[in-house]
Amino acid sequence: MDEEEDHQKLPDLVKELVLRLLSQQQQQQQNNTTDSPNPNSPHFQSCLRYAHRILSSRLTPSVAPDAAAIADSVKRRLATQGRSSEALSFADLYTKFASKNGPGSVNNKWAVVYLLKIISEDRKNTKNLDSSVLLPNLGFSDAQLGKGSSSRVSHAPEKGWSNGVLLVAKDSENLREIAFREFVNLVKEENEVCEELLVRDVIYACQGVDGSYVKFESDNVGYVLSDLIKVPRATRTVVHKLCELGWLFKKVTGFISRSMDRFPAEDVGTVGQAFCSALQDELTEYYKLLAVLEAQSSNPIPLVSESASSGNYLSLRRLAVWLAEPMVKMRLMADLVEKCRVLRGGAMAGAIHLHAQHGDPLVHEFMRRLLQRVCSPLFGMVKKWVLEGELEDIFAEFFIVGQPVKAESLWREGYRLHDAMLPLFISPSLAQRILRTGKSINFLRVCCEDRGWTDAATEVATDTGASARRGGFGYGETDTLESLVDEAAKRIDKHLLDVIYTRYKFKEHCLAIKRYLLLGQGDFVQYLMDIVGPELSEPANTISSFKLSGLLETAIRASNAQYDDHDILDRLRVKMMPHESGDRGWDVFSLEYDARVPLDTVFTESVMARYLRIFNFLWKLRRVEHALIGAWKTMKPNCITSNSFTRLQHVVKMQLVSTLRRCQVLWVEINHFISNLQYYIMFEVLEVSWSNFLSEMEVAKDLDDLLAAHEKYLHSIVEKSLLGELSQSLYKSLLAIFDLILRFRSNADRLCEGIHELQTRISESSISSRDQNKSRKQLNDKSAEQGSWIADGRKALTQRAGEFLRSVGQDLDAIAKEYSSLEEEFISQLPVQQHVDLKFLFFRLDFNEFYRRLTTIECLSRTILLVLTSVLTNHSLGHGSLIDYRYSFFCGLRVSLWQM
Repeated sequence: MDEEEDHQKLPDLVKELVLRLLSQQQQQQQNNTTDSPNPNSPHFQSCLRYAHRILSSRLTPSVAPDAAAIADSVKRRLATQGRSSEALSFADLYTKFASKNGPGSVNNKWAVVYLLKIISEDRKNTKNLDSSVLLPNLGFSDAQLGKGSSSRVSHAPEKGWSNGVLLVAKDSENLREIAFREFVNLVKEENEVCEELLVRDVIYACQGVDGSYVKFESDNVGYVLSDLIKVPRATRTVVHKLCELGWLFKKVTGFISRSMDRFPAEDVGTVGQAFCSALQDELTEYYKLLAVLEAQSSNPIPLVSESASSGNYLSLRRLAVWLAEPMVKMRLMADLVEKCRVLRGGAMAGAIHLHAQHGDPLVHEFMRRLLQRVCSPLFGMVKKWVLEGELEDIFAEFFIVGQPVKAESLWREGYRLHDAMLPLFISPSLAQRILRTGKSINFLRVCCEDRGWTDAATEVATDTGASARRGGFGYGETDTLESLVDEAAKRIDKHLLDVIYTRYKFKEHCLAIKRYLLLGQGDFVQYLMDIVGPELSEPANTISSFKLSGLLETAIRASNAQYDDHDILDRLRVKMMPHESGDRGWDVFSLEYDARVPLDTVFTESVMARYLRIFNFLWKLRRVEHALIGAWKTMKPNCITSNSFTRLQHVVKMQLVSTLRRCQVLWVEINHFISNLQYYIMFEVLEVSWSNFLSEMEVAKDLDDLLAAHEKYLHSIVEKSLLGELSQSLYKSLLAIFDLILRFRSNADRLCEGIHELQTRISESSISSRDQNKSRKQLNDKSAEQGSWIADGRKALTQRAGEFLRSVGQDLDAIAKEYSSLEEEFISQLPVQQHVDLKFLFFRLDFNEFYRRLTTIECLSRTILLVLTSVLTNHSLGHGSLIDYRYSFFCGLRVSLWQM
C-alpha cells in the first residue's frame, strides 16, 4: 500500500518541484518578486513535460558499471590537463568514499562517480547554451545553508556556472520519441495482425495445436500462415521458421503414440520403450519451456523506444532466440524417429549412436543422455548373459540369439551372434568374448552338470565394483563393460577347462584315441591282426560283428591295453562299415570310440568320421605290413632249402633259385618302401602332431582355443597322411601299391606252397620199393583230390615243376614291373606337393637318388632308341652318306638330352 501511495504522490511532487524551480528563476529575473508562476501557463506545462521526459528516460550509460575504472578515467583526465594536485586530492577523496560501507552508506557508488564525471564534462558545454531551455537550479536561502555553504554558493558565479544547469538529455525537441511513434504507426499499417497474436499462434503451433492464424496443412506438411493475412515478408519468414518446430513436434509425438499403441500387441521391444521414454522426458522439459513462454506472451509488447524498460514480454525475435536450442534438439529427435522407425534392439541403439559422433557439445551431451536411457536394457541383457548365462530377450533385440539343439551341438550351434543387432559401440572382438562367456556358463550347466561357475560369477561381480553389481555401467562406459566381460571370461573359462581336464579326463581320452584308432598301441594292434586276420579274409556278409567284438576283447586282455581305465576300454567298439558284394572283412572292419557328453562337443560326428578315415588308411598300411611279414615267414631260406632238390635237373634247380631270388628281391624293395612310409606316418606325422597338440592344449585359455588346437591336430594328420584334397592322386597311387603288394603276397604264398609240395613229393619218392606202389597209389588219389600238378615219375615231376616255376616267375615279373611303375609315379609326385613334410618323405624313399637315376636312364634309353630309329629309317631310304647319318644321330641325341 505504501508503494502505491508513493506512486500516486510522485506526479504531485514533480509538479511542485517544477513550480518551485520556476518561482526561483522568476524571482532572480524580476528582483525578488513574490508572484508565483501560473500552473496553467504554457511555459509551466512545457517545463513539466520536460521534467517527466527526463525522469522516464531509458537512456543508459554506455560504460560498464565499474566505479574504480571511472575513477581512474577522471584521474587520468586531470593529470593530462596538468592538474596533478587536484588528481591527488580526487584519489584521496575517492578512497575514503569507496571505503565507507554499512548502514547509511551509498550502495550504487559507481553511479555517483559517473554522475560527477558527466557533470564535470558538461560544465564546459553549458557556457554557450541558452539557460532558458533548461531547468533552473533550485536555490537555497542563507538560513537553509550554513556559513560554509553560503560561501561555496557565493563563489559559484566565479566558476561560470551561475544557474547550476545540468544537461540530462540532448534531444530537447523529443525527435527520437516522435520517430519511434511514427515507426510504430507504420508497422501497424503494414500488419493486419498484431505481433502478440502471432506469437500466441506460434506457441500453439509448437504444441501441435492450430491457432487463429497459423494452422497445420497436410499439403505443405507443416504449419503455415495463410497468404490472405497481410504481414510483412520478414514476419512471415520468421513465423515459418518457428513453426517448423511444431511440425517436428508432431512427428516425434506421433512416433511415441504409435509405438505405445502397438505395445504389447506388437514387438516394440524394451529398447524401443526406453527410446520412447527418453523422448517423452525430453518433451517434458520442452513443455516446461513452452509454459514459461506462454506466460510471457500475455504481456504486451512495448514500443521500440520503451523496449528497455520492461523485459517480461515476448516478441517473434525473442521467441526465435528462446526456441533456438529446442529446435536443434527437436530436429535430432525427429531425425532419430525417422531412422529408427523400422529398427529395434541393438540395431536401434547403433543407429542412434551414429548421431552421437558430433562436434557440437550441445548435440553430443543431448545424444549421450538419450543413449544412456536407450542402452540401459541392452546393457542389462549383457550383464545377465555374462554373469548368469541367461538370455532374457523376449523381443529378439539382443545381438546374441539362441536356438534349441542337442547337448553335443550346444557349443557350436546353440548360440550365435546376430550381426544386424550388434551396436557399433560394441566391437566385434568384445561381442565374441561376451558370446563365449555366456556359452561357457550354459555349457557347464547343461552339458557338464556343474554349478561351480556361480562362485566365479560372484567373484567377478564383487571384483568389478558396486556400480557393476547395480547395473550402473551403460553407454559411454565401455571400459567398465570390457573389464567385467574380460574378468568373467577369464574365470569362467578357466573353471570350464578344469572341469574338462579333471572331471572328464579329456587328455586321457585323446591319448586313448591315438592308441587305438590311430594304431599307436603296437602290441595291441599286432595281436588284433593276428587273431582277426583269418576271420577278415572271409566275405564281409558272412562275418559276425559279435564275434569280432569278442576277438577285440581278447586282444585287449592279451596286450598292455588291459591296464587302461575301464571307462576308456568300454568306449572302444567294433564297427562294420557298409559293404557291397565282393567285399572282404578287411574292407569293412573298423574301430570306433564312443565320445559321450560333454566330450562329444570336441569329438563330433564329423570329427569321428575323419578319425575313421585315418584309421582305415592306417589299417590298410598295417595289413600290408602284416602281409609282408607273413610272406617273409614262409619264404625264409631255412624253410625252403633242402637236399631233396639235388635230385632235380640242373635247369629246374637254376629256375627255382632264380624265381626265389626274384621274389626275395621284390620283397626287399617293397619292404623298403612300406617301412619308410610307416616310419613317416607313425613318427613324422602322428607323434609330431601329438606333441604340438599337447603344447597347444597347455596354453589354451578357453574351450574355443581347445577346439582350435584339436582341429589343427586332426588337420595336420589328414594333410600329412596323404588324405587331404590336394593329395588325392598320391593317395590313389598308394592304394594301388597296397593292392599290388597283397597280390605279391598271394603269389609268394603260392610259390612257397608249390615248393613245399615239391619237397614232399621228392621225399616220398625215396621210400622203399615195397611200399612204393602203395604210396604212389595214395599220392595219385591225393593228387586227384587236391588237383595237384605232381604226377608219377621223375620226368613228369621235373616237367610240371618247370612249368610251375615259369608261371610263377612270369607273374612275379609282371608284379615287379607294375610295382616299379607305380612306385616311380608315386615318388615323382612327392616333390611337387605343397606340404613340406611330404617332401621329406621323398628324401627318405629316394635317399640315394636310385629312382631318380633309374628314371633318367630309362628316358635316355628311350631317346637313343627314337634317334637311332630315325637315322636307320633315313639310311634305308638312301638319303645321304654314312657320315651324315652318324652326324645326324649325335645331333639328335644331343638335342634330346638337352631337352631332358
